[in-house]
Amino acid sequence: MCAAPSIETRAPERESRATIHQAFAAVIALLEARDGGARPEASGNGSEELLLDTELGGCRYLLLRMSGPQPTRIHLSPRESEIVRMVAKGHPNKVIADVLNISSWTVCTHLRRIFAKLGVGSRAAMVAQLLEIGALTSDNRGTYDVRSVRRSS
Repeated sequence: MCAAPSIETRAPERESRATIHQAFAAVIALLEARDGGARPEASGNGSEELLLDTELGGCRYLLLRMSGPQPTRIHLSPRESEIVRMVAKGHPNKVIADVLNISSWTVCTHLRRIFAKLGVGSRAAMVAQLLEIGALTSDNRGTYDVRSVRRSS
Protein backbone atom coordinates (compact mmCIF):
# COMPACT_ATOMS: atom_id res chain seq x y z
CA MET A 1 0.00 0.00 0.00
CA CYS A 2 1.10 3.53 -0.66
CA ALA A 3 1.43 5.97 2.17
CA ALA A 4 -1.42 8.46 2.45
CA PRO A 5 -0.60 11.81 0.92
CA SER A 6 0.26 14.63 3.25
CA ILE A 7 -2.34 17.25 4.12
CA GLU A 8 -0.70 19.72 1.73
CA THR A 9 -1.25 17.38 -1.24
CA ARG A 10 -4.82 16.52 -0.23
CA ALA A 11 -5.93 20.11 -0.79
CA PRO A 12 -4.29 21.15 -4.07
CA GLU A 13 -4.53 24.69 -5.39
CA ARG A 14 -7.03 25.52 -8.13
CA GLU A 15 -4.29 25.37 -10.73
CA SER A 16 -3.29 21.89 -9.60
CA ARG A 17 -6.90 20.73 -9.78
CA ALA A 18 -7.20 22.08 -13.30
CA THR A 19 -3.98 20.27 -14.25
CA ILE A 20 -5.25 17.02 -12.71
CA HIS A 21 -8.58 17.44 -14.52
CA GLN A 22 -6.76 17.99 -17.83
CA ALA A 23 -4.56 14.94 -17.22
CA PHE A 24 -7.59 12.73 -16.49
CA ALA A 25 -9.39 14.09 -19.55
CA ALA A 26 -6.35 13.26 -21.71
CA VAL A 27 -6.07 9.73 -20.27
CA ILE A 28 -9.78 9.10 -20.80
CA ALA A 29 -9.61 10.43 -24.37
CA LEU A 30 -6.70 8.05 -25.09
CA LEU A 31 -8.59 5.12 -23.57
CA GLU A 32 -11.72 5.93 -25.55
CA ALA A 33 -9.67 6.18 -28.74
CA ARG A 34 -8.15 2.79 -27.93
CA ASP A 35 -11.62 1.30 -27.38
CA GLY A 36 -13.15 2.95 -30.44
CA GLY A 37 -15.10 5.52 -28.39
CA ALA A 38 -17.19 2.85 -26.68
CA ARG A 39 -18.95 4.04 -23.55
CA PRO A 40 -20.66 1.86 -20.95
CA GLU A 41 -24.41 1.78 -21.06
CA ALA A 42 -25.88 3.32 -17.92
CA SER A 43 -28.19 0.68 -16.56
CA GLY A 44 -29.28 2.80 -13.62
CA ASN A 45 -27.90 0.29 -11.12
CA GLY A 46 -24.52 1.91 -10.50
CA SER A 47 -22.85 0.41 -13.58
CA GLU A 48 -19.12 0.92 -13.80
CA GLU A 49 -16.36 0.18 -16.26
CA LEU A 50 -12.70 -0.37 -15.47
CA LEU A 51 -10.72 1.95 -17.73
CA LEU A 52 -7.26 1.51 -16.29
CA ASP A 53 -5.63 -0.88 -13.83
CA THR A 54 -1.91 -0.29 -13.48
CA GLU A 55 0.90 -0.37 -10.98
CA LEU A 56 3.27 2.55 -10.76
CA GLY A 57 5.97 3.04 -8.14
CA GLY A 58 4.68 0.18 -6.01
CA CYS A 59 1.13 1.58 -5.94
CA ARG A 60 -1.88 0.20 -7.78
CA TYR A 61 -4.02 2.73 -9.63
CA LEU A 62 -7.55 2.08 -10.84
CA LEU A 63 -9.51 4.39 -13.09
CA LEU A 64 -13.24 3.60 -13.16
CA ARG A 65 -16.02 5.17 -15.19
CA MET A 66 -19.32 5.05 -13.31
CA SER A 67 -22.76 6.08 -14.42
CA GLY A 68 -23.99 9.31 -12.89
CA PRO A 69 -26.67 9.46 -10.22
CA GLN A 70 -30.08 8.63 -11.61
CA PRO A 71 -32.85 11.12 -10.88
CA THR A 72 -35.31 9.86 -8.33
CA ARG A 73 -38.79 9.37 -9.70
CA ILE A 74 -41.60 10.56 -7.47
CA HIS A 75 -44.90 8.81 -8.01
CA LEU A 76 -47.97 10.60 -6.72
CA SER A 77 -51.38 9.00 -6.78
CA PRO A 78 -54.13 10.83 -8.68
CA ARG A 79 -55.61 12.03 -5.37
CA GLU A 80 -52.22 13.24 -4.15
CA SER A 81 -51.74 15.09 -7.45
CA GLU A 82 -55.12 16.82 -7.00
CA ILE A 83 -54.19 17.87 -3.49
CA VAL A 84 -50.77 19.14 -4.63
CA ARG A 85 -52.38 21.28 -7.35
CA MET A 86 -54.84 22.77 -4.88
CA VAL A 87 -52.13 23.46 -2.29
CA ALA A 88 -50.09 25.15 -5.03
CA LYS A 89 -53.06 27.41 -5.70
CA GLY A 90 -53.02 28.42 -2.02
CA HIS A 91 -56.13 26.62 -0.80
CA PRO A 92 -56.28 25.59 2.87
CA ASN A 93 -56.97 22.02 3.93
CA LYS A 94 -60.62 22.73 4.76
CA VAL A 95 -61.35 24.03 1.25
CA ILE A 96 -59.47 21.12 -0.35
CA ALA A 97 -61.46 18.68 1.79
CA ASP A 98 -64.79 20.29 0.84
CA VAL A 99 -64.02 20.38 -2.88
CA LEU A 100 -62.78 16.78 -2.96
CA ASN A 101 -65.55 15.60 -0.62
CA ILE A 102 -63.13 14.09 1.91
CA SER A 103 -62.37 14.97 5.52
CA SER A 104 -59.69 17.50 6.42
CA TRP A 105 -57.98 14.68 8.35
CA THR A 106 -57.66 12.75 5.09
CA VAL A 107 -56.15 15.81 3.42
CA CYS A 108 -53.62 15.99 6.27
CA THR A 109 -52.79 12.31 5.83
CA HIS A 110 -52.26 12.76 2.10
CA LEU A 111 -50.03 15.77 2.73
CA ARG A 112 -47.92 13.86 5.27
CA ARG A 113 -47.41 11.07 2.73
CA ILE A 114 -46.53 13.55 -0.02
CA PHE A 115 -44.05 15.29 2.32
CA ALA A 116 -42.46 11.93 3.13
CA LYS A 117 -42.15 10.99 -0.56
CA LEU A 118 -40.50 14.32 -1.36
CA GLY A 119 -38.46 14.61 1.82
CA VAL A 120 -39.87 18.03 2.68
CA GLY A 121 -41.50 19.49 5.76
CA SER A 122 -43.77 22.25 4.50
CA ARG A 123 -46.33 23.05 1.85
CA ALA A 124 -44.06 25.72 0.35
CA ALA A 125 -41.11 23.32 0.13
CA MET A 126 -43.37 20.71 -1.48
CA VAL A 127 -44.54 23.11 -4.18
CA ALA A 128 -41.03 24.46 -4.75
CA GLN A 129 -39.58 20.98 -5.20
CA LEU A 130 -42.33 19.86 -7.56
CA LEU A 131 -41.88 23.01 -9.64
CA GLU A 132 -38.12 22.41 -9.72
CA ILE A 133 -38.40 18.83 -11.00
CA GLY A 134 -41.12 19.80 -13.47
CA ALA A 135 -43.89 17.73 -11.91
CA LEU A 136 -45.99 20.84 -11.43
CA THR A 137 -46.37 23.74 -13.85
CA SER A 138 -46.08 27.30 -12.63
CA ASP A 139 -49.44 28.33 -14.08
CA ASN A 140 -51.19 25.47 -12.24
CA ARG A 141 -54.42 25.73 -14.17
CA GLY A 142 -56.90 23.29 -12.71
CA THR A 143 -60.60 22.63 -13.12
CA TYR A 144 -61.59 23.19 -9.51
CA ASP A 145 -64.37 25.64 -8.73
CA VAL A 146 -63.77 26.67 -5.13
CA ARG A 147 -65.82 29.89 -5.16
CA SER A 148 -68.95 28.16 -3.90
CA VAL A 149 -67.01 26.36 -1.20
CA ARG A 150 -65.46 29.62 0.04
CA ARG A 151 -68.82 31.34 0.23
CA SER A 152 -70.32 28.60 2.36
CA SER A 153 -67.29 28.41 4.71
